[in-house]
Amino acid sequence: MFPIQRPRRLRSHPQLRRMVRETVLTTSDLIYPLFAVPGTGIAKEVKSMPGVYQLSVDKIVEDAKEVYDLGIPGIILFGIPEDKDTDATGAWHDCGIVQKAATAVKEAVPDLIVVADTCLCEYTSHGHCGYLQVGDLSGRVLNDPTLELLKKTAVSQAKAGADIIAPSGMMDGFVQAIRAGLDEAGFQDTPILSYAAKYASAYYGPFRDAAESTPQFGDRRTYQMDPGNAREAIKEIELDIAEGADMLMVKPALAYMDIIWRVKEASNLPVAAYNVSGEYSMIKAAALNGWIDEERVVMETLTSFKRAGADLILTYHAKDAARWLR
Repeated sequence: MFPIQRPRRLRSHPQLRRMVRETVLTTSDLIYPLFAVPGTGIAKEVKSMPGVYQLSVDKIVEDAKEVYDLGIPGIILFGIPEDKDTDATGAWHDCGIVQKAATAVKEAVPDLIVVADTCLCEYTSHGHCGYLQVGDLSGRVLNDPTLELLKKTAVSQAKAGADIIAPSGMMDGFVQAIRAGLDEAGFQDTPILSYAAKYASAYYGPFRDAAESTPQFGDRRTYQMDPGNAREAIKEIELDIAEGADMLMVKPALAYMDIIWRVKEASNLPVAAYNVSGEYSMIKAAALNGWIDEERVVMETLTSFKRAGADLILTYHAKDAARWLR
């Protein structure tokens, strides 16, 4: 007769639990998002995201140094330009806000990886991720003309010092177009982190406050994925892999851990999960009201993303998590 199995034996001591832990979160798993704005000395807190700020380039550099000192290997830059137009000029201009921030960070902290979000919604006057048909108020973006803008944006960001290009607009063929543009410009070694499975999610609300990118009309459902679809995510990642993606992103993360798992199982590329603004703000609001233990909930949540298959986690909690991991 076999002895009764007692799994609790391996839970009896903190060090024993640590020894047999299957999933371990480290600072190397984290990427910290930053929002760059024109000006100097600016640190404007985003009301819907406590602890997150719109920062001028000098403040971005200060934050980047802190991130690096905490052991976090990379940041992702979003930009809010001074002026917006229908051609998203601020996205691909060599003196654009993300370009300035990328150059400044790489000069100040050369070993910190700078990821550039390669999208147009923050830079268009209508808030959509590319060209629109004149007079069309549905938000239906013209795919192929938008690819040319994304290609120009990616090349400009790489020239400014971005180590990784991260296209997030969910245009068909955007990885192929950006890869071709980078290669032609001499950036063959610059990897692409594709937002391969990006859903049309209600969890993005606070981000649109931070990035000032709310669509002026319509919505993004004609190009971002329907939340009810899972098989479609695999189709999207297969297309992006074929077009030359080096890493894959699932966004959002919390309500899409099944997608993270499916993507990880279907690919041998690194998988990133974006712990988005709404997920962050819910935890912050509950913590500020004393309803939850913020540290425990954050660490449990981030660990769950890794357990689901994420190799990288983009999160506004990154600095706090890095401190708690020490």
